[in-house]
Amino acid sequence: MYNEKVVEHFNNPRNVGELPDADAIGENGSFKCGDTMKIYLKVKDGIIEDVRFQTYGCGAAIASSSMLTEIIKGKTIDEALQVSNQDVADELGGLPPLKLHCSNLAADALHDAIANYKKKQGSVVKD
Repeated sequence: MYNEKVVEHFNNPRNVGELPDADAIGENGSFKCGDTMKIYLKVKDGIIEDVRFQTYGCGAAIASSSMLTEIIKGKTIDEALQVSNQDVADELGGLPPLKLHCSNLAADALHDAIANYKKKQGSVVKD
């Protein structure tokens, strides 16, 4: 059902846990499947210096969260804002159609974190 990359990120997720001094936190969840995600960002000079996640959900949700953190670490806030759910799924080498919503949850939690960060900075995120 899952390819080797998805299994690897599920079995050995990167950047797991809270980030106590996070500059922003984003959350997202699905009532449909029960998966929930929280993304923590540490930003310095507009660049994502550190990122962590906490995810309660299936293997695809955990793998998507892990991959998302790998994709955005070192990017500017504006570059990270461009990361889509499809980018996450593509970097994982694809997800089964019934699990594509997991990459949506990860990207949406990221976008929520960025919106919270920008709000703190006195800016707004445009859709």
